[in-house]
Amino acid sequence: MFDPDDLAEIREAKREWEAETLASTLDRFGERSETFTTDTGGQEVDRLYTPGDTADLDYGADLGFPGEEPYTRGVYPTMHRGRFWTMRQYAGMGTARETNERFRYLIDQGSSGLSMAFDLPTQKGYDSDAAMAAGEVGKAGVAIDSLRDMEVVFDGIPLDSVSTSMTINAPAAVLFAMYVAIGDRQGVPRADLRGTIQNDILKEYIARNLYIYPPEPSMRLITDIFEFCAAETPKFNTISISGYHIREAGSTAAQEIAFTLGDGIEYVEGALDAGLDVDTFAPQLSFFFNAHNNVFEEVAKFRAARRMWGKLLEERFGAENPKSKQLKFHAQTGGSTLTAQQVENNVVRVAYQALAAVLGGAQSLHTNGKDEALSLPTEESVRTALRTQQILAHESGVADTIDPLGGSYYVESLTDDIEAEAFEILEEIDSRGGMLEAIKSGWVQRQIQDVAFERQREIESGERVVVGVNEYQVDEDPHVDVEEVDEEDESRQRERLQAVKDERDDEAVEETLEALRTAAAGDANLVPPIIDAVKAYATVGEISDVLREAFGEYRPDR
Repeated sequence: MFDPDDLAEIREAKREWEAETLASTLDRFGERSETFTTDTGGQEVDRLYTPGDTADLDYGADLGFPGEEPYTRGVYPTMHRGRFWTMRQYAGMGTARETNERFRYLIDQGSSGLSMAFDLPTQKGYDSDAAMAAGEVGKAGVAIDSLRDMEVVFDGIPLDSVSTSMTINAPAAVLFAMYVAIGDRQGVPRADLRGTIQNDILKEYIARNLYIYPPEPSMRLITDIFEFCAAETPKFNTISISGYHIREAGSTAAQEIAFTLGDGIEYVEGALDAGLDVDTFAPQLSFFFNAHNNVFEEVAKFRAARRMWGKLLEERFGAENPKSKQLKFHAQTGGSTLTAQQVENNVVRVAYQALAAVLGGAQSLHTNGKDEALSLPTEESVRTALRTQQILAHESGVADTIDPLGGSYYVESLTDDIEAEAFEILEEIDSRGGMLEAIKSGWVQRQIQDVAFERQREIESGERVVVGVNEYQVDEDPHVDVEEVDEEDESRQRERLQAVKDERDDEAVEETLEALRTAAAGDANLVPPIIDAVKAYATVGEISDVLREAFGEYRPDR
């Protein structure tokens, strides 16, 4: 046998194996394809990996130990041996009362964190009685018009013992202010509030289009939140810089982390321009990634992203605090991979995607319900999704050792390849004037659209197999229970909103809105006056309208 430390000998042995043992098999049976690539086609996959593929790997510089730079193997020394990831199931059901019931159910079933989905009017800064809200109230999540709705959502849920993630972006400051107000009412010290607001407006311009204001004032709102939270709520993550929706729009794995870290760079630069110190706000930055189908590609993606962020914060921004360089991330299984056909197959897809997230070192995880290609998930499918995480945690053994795929010739090679490709994309972004300019010009969006088009072509041609969709179909039309929003909920929500307006002190509302208007015209931090406004029961729409008047609304040139 060859000496395992002699790379030249190993490479020669591999060539001999390919020329003799492999060649004879190929002559008889061939291979399934001339080439193999990762799920998104970003990297070509060799048939066999050996120490020769990781010859340039420097353990100390490239891997290290968990909790130490470069954080490839994890941001905490004990990772999941110390405690499991937060099992955070996404929920938002029509009305505040229904959402409260779902949250209580999830806590009873063992969920260790809450994740809040908002309906489209709330996400766009409209109240339920606005003309623009008609037909959408409570459909894609919970309708939140005023602090009264948030009081109902968190009725009986103590904020000093629960972590809450809120998927809200353009009006993030308003919903965060409501959460702070609830904590104040419950007597929870602000320093003890835990959770995350997504607050990632750049990815809205890229992938979702749920923006309100132009980029510059939107960035001001974000950096104001950074500043406020650093001083008042140090345990609360100020932003969840999101690659999830970028991947849902069709990007490759390398594009997902490149564009996400590119957004992160833009936020850091914006905060620095606002006079903040990087080591003051950077520890409260968090990330949100997609967990897709190809287990090895996803694990490599997560590992590469951690290593890249550590390098960027130190080399580009001079961060010294180790916590500033630690990329902490939430993962959600891939919604775009779920199929309306043979929905039971989605349970399997979600399980593999969750496995990839855990093997990749996620800090928290949401697993999708099997029926989310059809509707909001039912209680039964939510329970199955949560049980998927619990079985993974308690029965699979994957959380018993740290970075179990570390050292794999394939995974380490793939980690390097994805990192190299992502850094190339970041260099291209820099050459275009930075992420904000690349978004404004439409370049980022076109890169994603090109990949999405090619992916769809592969599915339609049969080159890419989607089980149950273009292969292994069945003719039956199975019955699937779906969660439906009561059409009467919209009118009832409007009635509750009117009741709030009738009962509140209008003079106090106008005083707080005028104070916000004055702050928006100057350079004061906007979070304190927004908190005052929500405590006076000013609505999401009223507060957003004050900022619309001050900042205008974004209209893309394209």
